[in-house]
Amino acid sequence: MYKVGITGGIGSGKSTVCRMFAELGVAVYDSDAEARGLMTGSVELREAICREFGDDIYKEDGSLDRARLAATVFADDDARRRLNAIVHPAVISDFEAWAQRQSGDYVLLESAILFEAGLEGHVDLTIAVMAPARLRIERAMMRDGAQREQIESRMACQADDDFLREHADMCMINIDLDELREEVAQCDKKLRYRAARYGDRS
Repeated sequence: MYKVGITGGIGSGKSTVCRMFAELGVAVYDSDAEARGLMTGSVELREAICREFGDDIYKEDGSLDRARLAATVFADDDARRRLNAIVHPAVISDFEAWAQRQSGDYVLLESAILFEAGLEGHVDLTIAVMAPARLRIERAMMRDGAQREQIESRMACQADDDFLREHADMCMINIDLDELREEVAQCDKKLRYRAARYGDRS
């Protein structure tokens, strides 16, 4: 199965791009959502996270206290590295198994930290979604109900546009939705062609 990684910072619109690909019949693995599911559903991960961050990182109903965890890891580089060391291997394993179950020409792996987590080594091609910082902040504030300072703090923890341009195989600019939809449609055609060639070599 040909695998494509798609990334972008907070408010860039990578999830919007993934929805557009999904409308074209492409299976999308949302690594952030799946990681949350694994952190709640996997006994092994729960125990490891509790050992690192304390039992109160989970609420009384058993759900992960996402706000508490985010406040901890975004303020402490070492805490973020410790969490990633627990979660990322489980996500990679889950993605690989998921991809094998899919049909279609290719699949998408959506991750806000594709390169930071080393996930680019598990896909065949990478796409970065970018947008002007002002627009990203406005989108994230409206979506999350967060303060500007909180959004800027999260942005500072993610790869910037210069890094993404240098490391991604393809880039998309998300400003106008109609233009973005057309770009996704053209990209889909290219990816199906690449996937077919990949299949021929397999």
